[in-house]
Amino acid sequence: MGGRNPIEIFQAEAPDVARAFDDLIKAIVASKGLDEKTKQLIYIALKASNGDLMAVNAHVPMAKKLGATRAEVVDAILMTLTISGIRGVVSCLPEAVKHFED
Repeated sequence: MGGRNPIEIFQAEAPDVARAFDDLIKAIVASKGLDEKTKQLIYIALKASNGDLMAVNAHVPMAKKLGATRAEVVDAILMTLTISGIRGVVSCLPEAVKHFED
């Protein structure tokens, strides 16, 4: 894989689709209904519900930079219990809280 992350591979293999996907993300981020921190917390919860540790690890620092607290990130991940069971909690919570151990 040459050290490239999955997003870099996606961009290299399907640049037009990757650009369209990036434009979609930018449009969602630009929407005004929720503040950016809340959007990040929701995204963390959604990704944790799928057990997507890579995405959770990418978005927890973004949420933290926007002012999210450890308790808010923990609660966002705990919200997944009623949707997808314990999977997101056991796969994502331990790594998510490490971002607050400095």
